Amino acid sequence: MIRVLLVDDHELVRTGVRHILDEASDIEVIGEASTGEEAIAYVRETLPDLVLMDVNMPGIGGIEATRRILRINPDLKVIALTVHSDNPFPNQLHDAGALGYLTKGCPAEEMLKAVRLVASGKPYVSNEVSQKLALAQMSGNVADLPFGKVSQREMQVLMMIIQGTKTQDISDSLYLSPKTVSTYRHRLYEKLEVETDVELTHLAIRHGLVEAQK
Repeated sequence: MIRVLLVDDHELVRTGVRHILDEASDIEVIGEASTGEEAIAYVRETLPDLVLMDVNMPGIGGIEATRRILRINPDLKVIALTVHSDNPFPNQLHDAGALGYLTKGCPAEEMLKAVRLVASGKPYVSNEVSQKLALAQMSGNVADLPFGKVSQREMQVLMMIIQGTKTQDISDSLYLSPKTVSTYRHRLYEKLEVETDVELTHLAIRHGLVEAQK
């Protein structure tokens, strides 16, 4: 039996994913979390085999949560879930230790296939994402993908900035000094050719990194 923890800040998404997984006789959803922090606490208390991790959540987000839960349990398997197939996350998630990458719009059969493969220790990247990455690699434009030149740590800081997180709170969550957070902010401005947090947020929205607030 594959014991799965669902991590997503939208209850409707968790309900839909749980429904898919509950149809499989060899998969058991043992818990749910709505933030990366909750996921970390859950992993400390229980023994899931696999985590389905939403990438874009309030707080530390899915990338940093993945890094931390794998420090707690290096044998744990993580599949990242994202809304958009062209988000700049596969490399960052791979570096953080995730073994799989799925879009939330993937067919139920593909999700079940990914869970089984990743649980057995094999990597899985959704068809849509792998096609886009392959095309980018063939054209030599991997670094030109949205936010492709941003490092993993810069991406973590970026995600918290565009969520409106204060510098001190970013510092506390990522164990960085406020001065280091400010340095990362200015690096992001330079790499992405923006001048303010507002411009950074608009750029993230245009590329599907976050959804515009309605």
